[in-house]
This record gives sequence, C-alpha cells and structure tokens, in this order.
Amino acid sequence: MNLPPQTIVPLLEALEAEATRSHEWRVALVGRRLARDARLRRRLGTDYAVSVHDRAREALAALNNEETRADLVIVEQVLVDGRGVDLLRELRVHHRDTVRVMVLDNDATQVVRDAINDAAIYQVIMAPWQPEQVHLLVRRALEARELSRIHRYLSRQLKFTDRTVQPPDPVHKAMREIYTFDRLVFASTAMAEVCNFARKASLTDLPVLIEGETGTGKEPMARAIHLFSQRHNLLFMHVNCAVETDEALRAVLFGRPDGERGTQPGLLVAAEGGSVFLDGISDISQATQAALLRFLQAGEPPQAGRGVRIIASSDRPLRPLVAQGKFRRDLYYRLRGFELRIPPLRERREDIPPLVAHLLEKYSGNMGRHVAGITPEALACLGAYDFPGNVRELENEVRRIMALIDDGEFITVRHLSPEISSARPAPPSPPACASLLDLPGGTLKEKVETLEAQLVRDALDCCHWNHSKAARELGLSRVGLANKIKRYAIRRAGLPPPAGRERAD
Repeated sequence: MNLPPQTIVPLLEALEAEATRSHEWRVALVGRRLARDARLRRRLGTDYAVSVHDRAREALAALNNEETRADLVIVEQVLVDGRGVDLLRELRVHHRDTVRVMVLDNDATQVVRDAINDAAIYQVIMAPWQPEQVHLLVRRALEARELSRIHRYLSRQLKFTDRTVQPPDPVHKAMREIYTFDRLVFASTAMAEVCNFARKASLTDLPVLIEGETGTGKEPMARAIHLFSQRHNLLFMHVNCAVETDEALRAVLFGRPDGERGTQPGLLVAAEGGSVFLDGISDISQATQAALLRFLQAGEPPQAGRGVRIIASSDRPLRPLVAQGKFRRDLYYRLRGFELRIPPLRERREDIPPLVAHLLEKYSGNMGRHVAGITPEALACLGAYDFPGNVRELENEVRRIMALIDDGEFITVRHLSPEISSARPAPPSPPACASLLDLPGGTLKEKVETLEAQLVRDALDCCHWNHSKAARELGLSRVGLANKIKRYAIRRAGLPPPAGRERAD
C-alpha cells in the first residue's frame, strides 16, 4: 500500500471520531423482563437511544422502519408470541448489520447451538443479569461492529486506490484523497494512468476536458477533480448540456436578461469561484459556443469574472468535430487546458472483476440481500462481453441480478442477461508467423530485431504494461526495457500517438 502507518492511524481515528459524532446508537430490548427492568433502561439510556418491545412482531415492525431501526438487539428466548432464536434468525437474514444478543435462563445446549449456527448471535447473557454487565457488553459489541465496518471500508478503498494515492501529510488530505476516487473503482494500468493525470490536473486552475464513451464515468471523474482541487470547499455545479434546449441552456449558464420575471444569475456566476461541470459539451449550439467563449476570454457578463473553473465532458472526440466545422476551434483550445480520455470498459477488462465485487457489495446493502458469490464461468462471460454501455451497463446488469436472485445463492451464467451469457472469451490469436523464415526483414539482423520487438511487446501486454514485471520476464533491467521500447517505438494498443504541439489559430 502507498499509505504509511503514520497516515493510516490518524485516518482511522478521524473516521471513528466522525462516526461517533454523526450517529446516535440505538439499542432495542425485546421481552417482558427486559422491558420492565428500569435500572437497565436507565443505565443504557445514558449512552444510547433505547426502545423496548414485549413481542417479536412489534420488534420486527420497529426494526423494519428506518427511523426506529436498532444497531443492537437484546432478545429473551421466551417471548409472548414466539421464541427469541426465531426472531434473531429473521434479523440475520433481513438486518445483517444488527448486532444480535440473546438472554437465556439456562445453558441449554441445543438452544445455544441453534442461536450460534442459525442466528449468528454475538453473545449470550445468562439471567439474572446485571445492568453494568449488559452495558459493558453493549459498548464492546458496538465498538467491534464499527471497527469491523471501518476495516472493510478502508480495505476496499486502499485496494482500489493504491495506484493513485500518494501519502500526503495532513490527515484531512488523506481522507479527501481516499474519498475522491470512491466511485472510480479500477485495477487496470490504463485507469491508474488516467487517475494519476487527473490528480495532477486537479491541483491547477486550468480547465479540464474529459472525453469518453457514454457510461465510462465522466461525471465521477469531474467530481473527483473538484474534490481534490483547492476549490473542494466551494460549489460544484453540474449541467447536462445535451438535455437542455439552446435557450434554456444559455439561461442556466449566463442567467436571464434584466427585466424578465424571475431574473437570476447563471451557474457561471452562482458558482462563485467553484467548479462548473458542462456535461455533453459537444451538443451545444454555435451561438452558445460563442457565448461560452466570450465568457472564458473576457469574463462576460462582467459580474461573472470570479475565477470559476470549467470542467467539460463529451461522449464524442471533439477534434474531429473541430475539423468538420461543428465545434469552434478557439473554444476547443480554451477548454482543453488538460485533456483526459477515459477508456471504454472493453479496453480495460481487468477492471470488471473489482467493479463486480464493488457493485455486489453496494446493492447487497441497498436491497438487503446477500449473495454467496459469483462462479468463474459467470465472471468469464462478464469479462468477455464488450459492454457498449460501459460501467453504467455493468451496474444495471448487477442491479438486475440482485433483484432476481434468491438470498444466499451463487450468481451463475443462468442469472446473466442472454447477450452476456452467450459471450465467450476470444480464442488465442494464432502465431504471427509460421516460422522464423516468415519474419519481416531481409537480413538476419532485421529478422532478429523484428522478433525481439514482438517479444518485448508480448511481455508488456501479458504484464498489463507493468514495466518492472515485464523486465523480470525478459531478464532485463528497467532501463534496458525502456531502451528497447524507445528503440522499437512500441506503444500500448489503443493509445493515440503523442499529441503534437498544436496552437490555436
């Protein structure tokens, strides 16, 4: 991991303190004797919000309500309308994060075994109980629950961000850096490079142009750039240029002329030094392009010149639109202070497994449903599918699966959409040449150089362009590998050639 202990420790402390400040723990007591124990209620009430219930049905109704849901439940085994172990078993299925504690009158082996195996209880309390003993148990149980939650969260965050996060010194910067890329889950070198470049761009005041197909995550990237910038405590305003009419878009951006009813400043004024995200910039009209260019050049209207930062995105590359005369060349060069391209999911298939894991965790919590896992065959089909809708399509597929699958079931090929379940990994490509004599080049030296270039390229592709790994595979030093990449002008597949030094007319 990139984050050292001196950063992780205060980060954990900050997270724990924030959780304590922002949440009042709720404890539910279920059973007649627990409900009538005034000393216990007073003791727990000093630190927690306590609710009492005589019956299992009443307790379930309260726990199913978001306003009265409890973090910890203490249940007697003998209830007016059933057994405590049955209630706890129900809670395990529908309220997995609720800590479950049972009260027993004796240590009946079968009851304890059922409670442990079926209801997954945290602890057993033997009657008669002491309020101080119960209070200590509740405190320890909730502390363990919170630390477990923080551990799971940070493990996931650090796993997906260690390619982009560098260890800053202040704790608030460490927290901001982790949260910044919370929605940009990836494992590929391609996305790591994009995020590293975006992090550097965010530290400047230059405009940023983000290009990428629909569903690749341009809006989360824009928010990440804002949150990591010096403007993170100012406004971030988002407008979808593709869904607004031309007149409405100009009103949103620049405000309405004086004298009209409901006169208000536009977003470019209201942002007050923050960031404005222009989503779908390629769809704006020539008139709006001209107005935006005037704003960027001269701060028109005059009251708008407050240093707002523009972040724009486009589903289509703007350069061809400029060549076709559909997008103003001078505006294009104004917007591309930094230019990012988010690769489509089909070009970074190694991101699919961590994305699936992230989305399963997300929707398991949202839908109150747990899956046992996903089979290798199903994951292979997901990895082989091209996902024309990119990450958004993958998210919709996972959400559909979670809505249909039974609780505790494995995701198999039969749960996938037909077009995804029919996708199969492409067979390995045949050798580039049948024999060494078929290699391009006339002389032995030329053929050897062609073969060497191919071996270097294959090693880089197999190692996902991790230079250290590829160098080890080839028995070279990193410097030696770099020299061969330069000598043979090897570039990663799918990447554009290095941009020339273009200037606006």
